[in-house]
Amino acid sequence: MTMSFQQFSPSPQPAPGAQGPFGLGAPTGPVRPPKQRGRWLKYGAVALVSLFIGVGIGSSGDGSAASEKAAADTKSGPRPTATVTETAKSADGDAKPAPTVTKTETVTAKPKKTKEPGPATSFSGEGEYVVGEDIEAGTYKTAGADGGFGCYWERAKDASGEFGSIIANNNLKGPGRVTLNTGEYFKTNRCQEWKRVG
Repeated sequence: MTMSFQQFSPSPQPAPGAQGPFGLGAPTGPVRPPKQRGRWLKYGAVALVSLFIGVGIGSSGDGSAASEKAAADTKSGPRPTATVTETAKSADGDAKPAPTVTKTETVTAKPKKTKEPGPATSFSGEGEYVVGEDIEAGTYKTAGADGGFGCYWERAKDASGEFGSIIANNNLKGPGRVTLNTGEYFKTNRCQEWKRVG
């Protein structure tokens, strides 16, 4: 008598809690992980905070752009203005244009006469002057000394200060006069103001 043995392999066991079509065996179809509500709440909160931050940044940027535009408008100069003219209506409601009178007057401004710079006709009693350049030629008068030491004046041919260049000189105790010619040098010390009288 001959006996044959067949190899026996056990069938796979279903996972605990898994059910087949008849309540036994492996599940059919894809396995879904259990829902996690906490994950969606966390992502939603992060998205909401990001949205608020973005809106805040956007609104602050718009404000600076608006202020820059307003500053640029003020720098660009005055804006043109419009003038509106209304026509008066009569009692019966008809518009009657008023007569228009236009008068244009051109005025030419004349400059004020200013004294041209040139030789003076009055000058201080202290200094040295060239007749014809600094002071005009002519006869000058002074009230006298501007102190107790007397008023000294000198007419000279040049500004060397040498004794030989003196044409005339005097030391006044009271009022005095001197006639000056063009090209002479006039030196005055401790005198009151000189004024041209002739």
